[in-house]
Amino acid sequence: MAKKIYVGNMSYSTSEEELQNLFEQFGTVLSVNIIVDRETNRPKGFGFVEMEEDGAAEAAISELNGKEVGGRNLRVNEALERRPRQNSYRY
Repeated sequence: MAKKIYVGNMSYSTSEEELQNLFEQFGTVLSVNIIVDRETNRPKGFGFVEMEEDGAAEAAISELNGKEVGGRNLRVNEALERRPRQNSYRY
């Protein structure tokens, strides 16, 4: 079963290709998505990697959490399910 991984505190210059190469050493990477600001289209410094095997994902999390990449120490952990947004408008 695929596992989604949160990767935070990334350098703003990190590319999806670099992120994929970093995680591929642990197993098959299904997808990589670096989050960008809607207005400026610039990276926000975090993203998500989806790996095919749970064991490979756990190994990547264990090895890469705290590792320096691009001058910054990555924060790597299992991604949490996103809670649905609630409408903040009051009528």
